[in-house]
Amino acid sequence: MADADRALDDAGLDASWRPVVEAFRGSAAGQRLAARLAARRAAGATVYPPEPLRALALTPLAAVRAVILGQDPYHGPGQAEGLAFSVPAGVRPPPSLRNIFAELQRDLGQPPPASGSLVAWARRGVLLLNTSLTVEDGQPGSHAKFGWEVLTDSLIEAVARQPQPVAFLLWGTHAQAKAAVVAAGGGPHRIWQANHPSPLSARRPPVPFIGCGHFSAAARFLADAGRPLDWALAAPGPRV
Repeated sequence: MADADRALDDAGLDASWRPVVEAFRGSAAGQRLAARLAARRAAGATVYPPEPLRALALTPLAAVRAVILGQDPYHGPGQAEGLAFSVPAGVRPPPSLRNIFAELQRDLGQPPPASGSLVAWARRGVLLLNTSLTVEDGQPGSHAKFGWEVLTDSLIEAVARQPQPVAFLLWGTHAQAKAAVVAAGGGPHRIWQANHPSPLSARRPPVPFIGCGHFSAAARFLADAGRPLDWALAAPGPRV
């Protein structure tokens, strides 16, 4: 596939997401995004991750139980794997992910796992979605105005229209800006909001991430709705 549309390749996606992705790809916004990505690659930029739509391959639309929204992918070599906050096995968890594990331990008593990969969550119905799906090496936020938000809004809208209850965990201002998109869907969903898990904000007002209790609250909500979600990850590893 040519660089101009490689990032929007839907060949590996679950079929349930394809109408949303194909509609975006054929739109003016989608074509502008593809052109901008191709231009940056042609200029020599290194763009992460290699599979921007991987979350849509691992978590079918009807299977979504929870949505965790991040800002944009990690911008270091080998870190981003197309799932918000997740890194491949063998890569040291970045600070934001370490704070997620710290809150998971505080809230549910789960020790830090051996791996920073959140693929297990994705396969259980946690849609790990960033608001912008690509980034350039060493440049956080570099693709924030490329047009990915048009697609991610459409993906969130698709989830919000589902009749089954979904827990939306919105961490940080970029994610919280999507609360209105969720509410417009009119489904029987719940939204929890807190600061981003970054060390710059995780323990600060107005709603510190550490201590937010979102994991246990979402688990109770989903269990009561008959859609239980297990937040457990792999066997514990060294302290991170």
